[in-house]
Amino acid sequence: MNFSVGHYGQRSKSGVLLFLSLGLFPGAGHTQEKRDSTKLPFAIADEKRLDNEDLRNKKEGSYLTGAPDFSSDPVNGIGYGGEGSIFLDGKRSDPFFQYTAYRMRIDFVAFNTTKSQREFSVKLDIPYIFDTKWRLRVEGAYEANPNLLYFGQTAKESLQGLSYLSPSGTLVTDGRYSDYEKYFLVGPNQFYNNYFKREGVLNVTLERSFFESKLRSILGFEVGQVNMSVFSGNSLLRDDSEAGRVLGLRNQFVTISQVGLTYDTRDLEPDPSHGVMIEIANELSLKALGSTYDFDKVFFHANYYQGILSSVFPKLIFAGRIGIGYTGLNAPFYEYQDEWSTEGSIEGLGGPLTLRGYKQSRFLGRIMNFDNFELRWRFAQTNIFKQHLAFSAVPLMDIGGVWDQFSRLDFNNLRYSEGMGLRIAWNVNTILRFDYAWSKEDAQFFFNLAQAF
Repeated sequence: MNFSVGHYGQRSKSGVLLFLSLGLFPGAGHTQEKRDSTKLPFAIADEKRLDNEDLRNKKEGSYLTGAPDFSSDPVNGIGYGGEGSIFLDGKRSDPFFQYTAYRMRIDFVAFNTTKSQREFSVKLDIPYIFDTKWRLRVEGAYEANPNLLYFGQTAKESLQGLSYLSPSGTLVTDGRYSDYEKYFLVGPNQFYNNYFKREGVLNVTLERSFFESKLRSILGFEVGQVNMSVFSGNSLLRDDSEAGRVLGLRNQFVTISQVGLTYDTRDLEPDPSHGVMIEIANELSLKALGSTYDFDKVFFHANYYQGILSSVFPKLIFAGRIGIGYTGLNAPFYEYQDEWSTEGSIEGLGGPLTLRGYKQSRFLGRIMNFDNFELRWRFAQTNIFKQHLAFSAVPLMDIGGVWDQFSRLDFNNLRYSEGMGLRIAWNVNTILRFDYAWSKEDAQFFFNLAQAF
């Protein structure tokens, strides 16, 4: 076992985690230090080349990474299952080896909880398929979750504080979630903010690269069978639906056409050391294409990564993100919660990807903004059973807000959270993410297999 702390190289879900990996073709060899573009079938920008440390640690051939997942939280209960990835990295002699995190990746998830959440998904990603400028992504997923939360569809409703009567009879209008759950979500109000989602979805996207792979155009199509229901007793979602304020309860079929444009200079997509990723994406759902609804959604998203103080810290990365989305026409309530990025859906405002100190989808509005900032300091790395592990400490801060109209944008609608995280980069491509974040309303712990952004 080799273990290093501090300087090294030139550049270098509450939960109990067990993980197991199998290196089918571990490979060896040394990193090619100089760029050799003569074998590339087309030019790829120098900025997209992996840095020397990541190249040294990148595995050849095929291998599996996975994590049996055990979790506990007051919303979903005790969880158990697993998620993992199969990677095909190719050989170091492959000219794409230096410019891609992998040649093909298959992700799989199977997850259950004691409160009846079920999730199964398979994703396929093939950059430069058949050595062309095209990229194929396919995702099939099914989820049944009776624990999802709804606090209102408009910014005015969802931004209100959590209200309940304290044991002394005092009306609290801006309480913490744990007290709200204890004093209000009882008796006929037990499922006041809950609803039950059953959804099967298939999404296929094709991307075409331009300008040395820094620019990509995206065309996709998604079909989904969705059933949303509420529970007996008092229900905010039922009240809003019966009053005609929201759409989306009961069974429906949704089709969505997707287009996007991405400018991307990141060196390593799963865990960038430098570069930017800027995208604009649009989703259009039409009854003419078989959907239950007519709606349109636009999303702008910019990520920035930069190494800082490189003379002192070989791997200290500032990572920042700005996202803003707008939902137009007559969309069902659950579409307000989802922004389609070219790299997958971003749910919330709230939860593990956006505003980590608040519950998932805590805030809704036609306009949603989230801003995330992390400082990723890689402080140690080691090799265990031919598996490379690199450890990073990550202080983090999240800011987000929702609004109903652009003319009403102001800072009063913003909410904040902060926290600390640990990242374990496993064979470069798989990121084990542990985040603990808190806000004035809540505190949450997350475990995921991927960076938040």
